[in-house]
Amino acid sequence: MNILGFESSCDETGVAIVNTEQGLLAHAVHSQIDMHKAYGGVVPELASRDHIRRVLPLTYDVLKNASLTIEDIDAVAFTAGPGLSGALLVTASVAQAFAWSHDLPTIPIHHLEGHLLSPMLSPEVPEFPFVALLVSGGHTQLMRVDAVGQYELLGETLDDAAGEAFDKSAKLMGLPYPGGPHLAKLAQGGDPNRFQLPRPLKHSPNLDFSFSGLKTAVLTTLRKLEKEGEVSAQDYSDLAAATETAIVDVLGYKSIKAMKQSGLKRLVVAGGVGANIHLRSFLEKQMAKLGGEVFFPPLALCTDNGAMIAHAASERVKAGLVDLTERNYSTRIRTRWDLAEI
Repeated sequence: MNILGFESSCDETGVAIVNTEQGLLAHAVHSQIDMHKAYGGVVPELASRDHIRRVLPLTYDVLKNASLTIEDIDAVAFTAGPGLSGALLVTASVAQAFAWSHDLPTIPIHHLEGHLLSPMLSPEVPEFPFVALLVSGGHTQLMRVDAVGQYELLGETLDDAAGEAFDKSAKLMGLPYPGGPHLAKLAQGGDPNRFQLPRPLKHSPNLDFSFSGLKTAVLTTLRKLEKEGEVSAQDYSDLAAATETAIVDVLGYKSIKAMKQSGLKRLVVAGGVGANIHLRSFLEKQMAKLGGEVFFPPLALCTDNGAMIAHAASERVKAGLVDLTERNYSTRIRTRWDLAEI
């Protein structure tokens, strides 16, 4: 069956079609980075309005690229949460209206489940069970995944997420939005050992994270440099390298700790920060030492996209978790939603 999937939880509009047997047929994403750049972050009202403008043209493009028509769609999936309320409402409304007008079932999907299962869109598909490191936007979590829909929270951030630590630190350094990729690029020419930044909760007995202290340390370091004189380009590069190294160190250490505690040999990394080259390299080396494997989604699917939503819906259908005879066109969006609840 062909599943049409929609994603608009924040600042990307994504549409995709996944066939339950053939996999991903086509997908398209529009990023709002250029629009929000002038404000230094996502403006929810502007995000919602842009989703409205983009969703139907993207849908037509995806149908064309998949060589399908509207009549070929068998079910419609959409992100029901978590995310920005106005943004979520756009594709939730479009998806449910589309399904109602064609008497199709709807499949509401948890945004993080989409990320969690996105590495299964790679050529090498991880088998269950596995440990997953979710590092997406405002979320940093370690999950044990025994099957589709069977998720156990192992640890999560107590304050800022890793992505927020990247973006907020980058903003302190005067880098443009979104800061994470710019900070990683700046770090390439820096010395990660020049500044000793903290690794909050790295050696705590649990698997929780904390990154707010790191952001504060970056600010303190910058102020100290400013008092000593003009901050040079090399100063910024060194601080960026130290920041990236601290974040990767904590994420990597906790992930390997989770692997050892669980006794599992497969680690899945998903979400925007999963595109970080240093994090990928660190985890690949550490998992090799453990005799295990690490899986990542394709780089193009690390950020929010419709493919992960349509794919998650496909996996839920194949797992028998969706009643395709039900017609529910009044599903509410949820700005906050614990993944363990689904």
